[in-house]
Amino acid sequence: MRTQHTAHSLPAFPVYSSAFVSPNEFVLGGGGGQSKTGIKNKIRLYRAEGDKKLELVHELELASGEDAPMSIAAHPQREEIVCGINSPQDALQKGQNQNCRVYDVKENKISLSTTRSTLTIHGEDDDYQRVSVFSPDGKYLAVAGTRDLSVLDYPTLVPTAAPIHLDKGEIFDATFSSKTLVVASTVNLLAYALPSDEETEGTADGKQVQPASLKLVHTIDRPELSGKDVGSSFRGARYHPHDEKVLYTISNTVPPRTRTKSSPRRAFVCKWDTETWTVVHKRQISDKQVTCFDISPDGKLLAFGSSDLTVGVVDAQTFAPLLTILKSHDFPPTTIRFNARSDMLISGSADNTVRVVVIPPNLGATSWGSWILLFVALLVVLFAIQAQQMHRVL
Repeated sequence: MRTQHTAHSLPAFPVYSSAFVSPNEFVLGGGGGQSKTGIKNKIRLYRAEGDKKLELVHELELASGEDAPMSIAAHPQREEIVCGINSPQDALQKGQNQNCRVYDVKENKISLSTTRSTLTIHGEDDDYQRVSVFSPDGKYLAVAGTRDLSVLDYPTLVPTAAPIHLDKGEIFDATFSSKTLVVASTVNLLAYALPSDEETEGTADGKQVQPASLKLVHTIDRPELSGKDVGSSFRGARYHPHDEKVLYTISNTVPPRTRTKSSPRRAFVCKWDTETWTVVHKRQISDKQVTCFDISPDGKLLAFGSSDLTVGVVDAQTFAPLLTILKSHDFPPTTIRFNARSDMLISGSADNTVRVVVIPPNLGATSWGSWILLFVALLVVLFAIQAQQMHRVL
């Protein structure tokens, strides 16, 4: 079965973030940012019927001067989303950045619920909440800027641990297991043990207590990748939804600076054993750098967008390519997400488009079936040639 997908134009709405709130409904965050472009910053709720029909259900326009929603996470049980949105410049100058915002998504409407400050912008800093991630049970929320990450109790938004600050590298992603938080920075993976129930008793009821620091249990270096003198940086990380012994990462290569023609900036996906923190499988998935990454909730598919405008889907076990959409957008994809049933995928871009992909249930099986048929066909041809040669000899 051919995978169906359609690009939908969203005039004057550059897309930077997304999240599914039901099997066929998703929210998009976008706009012109804090620059005076005349393009409003908004959160929109859409309903998709297959890949062809897209309905705008509701939109919430943000206040003048506020930034675009640069990250969105949907709570796994509650009808709520969390967005990373910087406050207007005058508030930033006063140290009053209400960057972490909770919105209700109920009865076809988006409405602001509560806010919290986790990032303080100093001077000309261009920081923003680039990471918003819930733990699988929805108990914890991790939000991060370039070098600072906070783990909050949910729904109180009270810190469950002291903020994490990186002296080296930039934060690009974070992912939870039931007991661990892994932070993906450009230079390494940092695995932290989550606090026990006893350690978080003071935060569940909203009490302001002085939280302890999360315990750093592992620091994992960047994997060795093929290529001459190639370096790399982590771009994404996801635990397997049903096997906490498996973690997937995306690494973008960083060629050395030389006077000769530079090597291509490729992208690799790696599968890690989280008991030994060793790479058990890796493969190049793009000739250009990956810009966004996600894993399907059933754990069978990995999706990515790359700077060559491609959207791709690979098998989570073999890394075999299952779907490649060339020129999926006019600008590199900024966000990519699966729905809860793993049968729909969306990608967004600053080119004012969102692409809806319907994932057939046999996508992986079709790929394997094709290989099997090809193998059988080759065997038939070989046997036919051998039989013909034996006949000539006789």
